[in-house]
Amino acid sequence: MSGVVPARRSTAVERVTGEAPAATPVPHPLQVALHGLCPRCGAKTLFAGITNFTDRCPACGLDIDVFNVGDGPAAFLTLIIGTIIMIGAVTLTLTLAPPIWVHLLIWTPITAVGIIGALRLAKGALISLEYRNAAREGQLKKPKP
Repeated sequence: MSGVVPARRSTAVERVTGEAPAATPVPHPLQVALHGLCPRCGAKTLFAGITNFTDRCPACGLDIDVFNVGDGPAAFLTLIIGTIIMIGAVTLTLTLAPPIWVHLLIWTPITAVGIIGALRLAKGALISLEYRNAAREGQLKKPKP
């Protein structure tokens, strides 16, 4: 080791008060998922839209673009929530036999809200786990000659 300490970026608290803030613990993945917290500093800056991540955390500077959550959660959540909705729709049909417009009125918004809400939770939890475990893209080992 060279003994050189890498430079640390100053935070907003340091620039305003001149004091270093107390070390904040890394938030739990469930907290990140439920509240949209930054996986490093815990500020509510993870999402820029309903399910879109911000490019960088304005509070601590964490580059969120380097994490790759992918489209896996969307496919699984659509299948899982679709199954739950179908069970509810079939149960409603067998017990009350309402007209089709009642099904459209009930199940369309429940499906949309359920999938978008669950997608936000799943993406937040996955990015938190990716940060916490320092997960990176897999690499194949080169064979030795």
